[in-house]
Amino acid sequence: MCKSIKLTSSLMLFLCALLLSNVVIAKEKPLPASCQTNCVAPFGEVLGMGMGDVPAYSNCNADCVFFSPNKKQGTYTGIKWQCVEYARRWLFRNKGVVYGDVDVAADIWALNQVTRIKDDKKITMTSFPNGNEQAPQVGDLIIYAKAYLKTGHVAVISGIDEKTQKIKVIEQNYKNTKWPAADYSRKISYTQQDGKYWLLDTYVLGWKRVVN
Repeated sequence: MCKSIKLTSSLMLFLCALLLSNVVIAKEKPLPASCQTNCVAPFGEVLGMGMGDVPAYSNCNADCVFFSPNKKQGTYTGIKWQCVEYARRWLFRNKGVVYGDVDVAADIWALNQVTRIKDDKKITMTSFPNGNEQAPQVGDLIIYAKAYLKTGHVAVISGIDEKTQKIKVIEQNYKNTKWPAADYSRKISYTQQDGKYWLLDTYVLGWKRVVN
């Protein structure tokens, strides 16, 4: 922008230089020490690629909180590179919706709707408590209670193997390790008893589903 302005005074030159310096400072916001030390994988490194070509990035470790917002096509997806950000970005890419702001991942459990990007229409998001007659499905969000790390956690179901009774999930900021395969970060066992489905993972509240 500065190059297109004809400098007619030293004041304009000073203002232009000041503007450029502010832009540089904004782009070079430093990572906090907690995001640079004891990293399982370097902050921002791609760990895997979820359905719909949605990359998951390393958050260094569970203690790292970098207050830098991420956006997808102008839509806010969350703070880099938290689990909440990945789930919202995945919904944006694959279903064209996003959920609202939450303080921690566990708060997603209380939400009952999402917003469709193209027209701001409110879409129902249904909760299925763990031990439900409704089987989990690919694309559902698994929500963990706040007792897990005082924040909870959210992951997206990317595959279900009924033969081995394993669910594949994709996520950010769980262990911050490279995914073992292209389509999942880890597997969760489940069981079916008396017509009800149980995810066998500590702190799981249940799963959430966007009803298009």
